[in-house]
Amino acid sequence: MWRGACTIALVALVAPPSLAANETLLAAQQATPDTPETLAVDQATLLELGQTQSRLTVPVTIGDSRPYGFIIDTGAERTVVSRELAHVLNLQRGPDVNLTAVTGTELVRTVRVPEIAVTPLAANAILAPELEARHMGAPGILGIDMLQDHKVSIDFSKNIMEVRPSKHRVRSYVPAAPNEIVVRARDVFGQLIVTEARYGNRRIKVIVDTGAAVTVGNSAFARLMHAGKRGNIIPVESVTGNTLYLDYGMVSGVSIGGVGFNDLPVAIADIAPFRKFGMGSTPALLLGMDAMRAFRNVTIDFANREIRFTMPDGSMTPEMGRWSVAPS
Repeated sequence: MWRGACTIALVALVAPPSLAANETLLAAQQATPDTPETLAVDQATLLELGQTQSRLTVPVTIGDSRPYGFIIDTGAERTVVSRELAHVLNLQRGPDVNLTAVTGTELVRTVRVPEIAVTPLAANAILAPELEARHMGAPGILGIDMLQDHKVSIDFSKNIMEVRPSKHRVRSYVPAAPNEIVVRARDVFGQLIVTEARYGNRRIKVIVDTGAAVTVGNSAFARLMHAGKRGNIIPVESVTGNTLYLDYGMVSGVSIGGVGFNDLPVAIADIAPFRKFGMGSTPALLLGMDAMRAFRNVTIDFANREIRFTMPDGSMTPEMGRWSVAPS
């Protein structure tokens, strides 16, 4: 049975790929469709992305294909396949769907993926939105439709990302390790929303998004930051290819589950996913990979609705008796 949706949310802000990757992708766009030359160029594009991109990926197979490196995006409702990969694997076209990205909602094509698997996840048949690889920086994106009942572990000390099965703990709770902070979350459309977060003495909401290169706050959050150091404008790219210019600066005073962030880089924008998840007027942050790299390890457990942060050495502030991290 194909799993589909009329409207999906895809939260991802990415850095542009390398010059070499851009040149290969441009050649793929200009090639004549459905020819051996195009298939060769698309395959070269996928190989180029695997060699040049620094984003953390996991090996994904489609049918009996070789593994391709997909980005895990815990902010994306659905798994996405690049146009180049769909062409190489000759995937059939599916119905168009509305996709809510950071720049808004637009109609996009889908492809029918007969069998997609990432060890140890079971293979599934899905309808996947089809986007350009050059905008994603990878052959595909693994969304939370493939991550339910599993947990994602990011080891920044080894620079690897893994997906492992998770079991619902009905009566037992695994306590935190001495250097670990455990934060509970609630489920909204499959997305985990952290409410154990504050800016100063005000409660805020946080989405932990492994697909976002930068941390983003909405206007409601910006209104709390009277002393925030901002004023830099940076360009960031959506996976749909649109570019946003965001007000970007350092913010102190944010804490999640008792972990205080010093000089947290935050971009301000009322991006569409905030409204999608019912946080248009509530102070909220989309915690990107730039902030998560302050930890040694981050584990997102969808089955048990919890997120575990493993602290780096020396992150306890003795005089305050609390954890404190500074994103690099």
